[in-house]
Amino acid sequence: MTEKRPRPRNLQARSVLAGEAAAAAAEVESALTPPTDAEAAAFFDVDNTVMQGASIFHLARGLHRRKFFTTREILGAAWKQAYFRVVGVEDPAHVADARASALGFIAGHTVQELQDLGEEIFEEAMADRIWPGTRALAQLHLDEGQRVWLVTAAPIEIAQIIARRLGLTGALGTVAEHVDGVYTGRLVGDMLHGPAKGEAVRAIAEREGLDLRRCSAYSDSYNDLPMLSMVGDPCAINPDARLRAHAREQGWRIRDYRTGRKALRAGAFVGAAAGAVTGAVAAGATLRRRR
Repeated sequence: MTEKRPRPRNLQARSVLAGEAAAAAAEVESALTPPTDAEAAAFFDVDNTVMQGASIFHLARGLHRRKFFTTREILGAAWKQAYFRVVGVEDPAHVADARASALGFIAGHTVQELQDLGEEIFEEAMADRIWPGTRALAQLHLDEGQRVWLVTAAPIEIAQIIARRLGLTGALGTVAEHVDGVYTGRLVGDMLHGPAKGEAVRAIAEREGLDLRRCSAYSDSYNDLPMLSMVGDPCAINPDARLRAHAREQGWRIRDYRTGRKALRAGAFVGAAAGAVTGAVAAGATLRRRR
């Protein structure tokens, strides 16, 4: 087993700051109905875990249609985001550049403006991309009286919209700096990616009094090992090759709903629906046995 290289201190500090900022900005939708299982919660990555594709891409495309920025700007941002997601923190110089421009396209716009447009964009580009199997898993946790949080590198504003539309507890996402309700184009700390997600989960667990050994986490990406490894019940959803191999080695649960989506596209609605229901029932049985 290869030894992990220590992360540069400045990147570590930015991850901690990003995690703490995400936890501080987390929106709790169920504040008036406290969970009956107050020590357990579930944490879900969003991109390719809860929904097909990248939420930041759907958001950016919707904003581009509304003339927020030029085609050249969106292509440059897309390249940097893709590089960051694949490479992570391997190239500090590139990561710094990606961080500096990650949410630069909203500089000068108001928080309220992005929230209002985010609602529209969710309806037109995201609502029909939610994986039914993952949604069923989240509902199982809610039915057991647990909190359910989204944890994503997407802007906290769009993450909160997704969580609210799905009836979840709230969301942890990348926090963009704003002054008097207007975005500056800078991030608070770093993107909520990789180690920063682990820091966010740790911060919210401390704030909410959660026992991480009784918590669950779901993701499609090997980059989310910091989050997956810190809970007692990790699960790989639609995993990439590295995460699938790691999950098998560790004996983690694995769920893949992508086959059902392809069948649905081909017109095999009945088969896809049956697959989604079967997957949800099997996942529910496993989850309840664990509880």
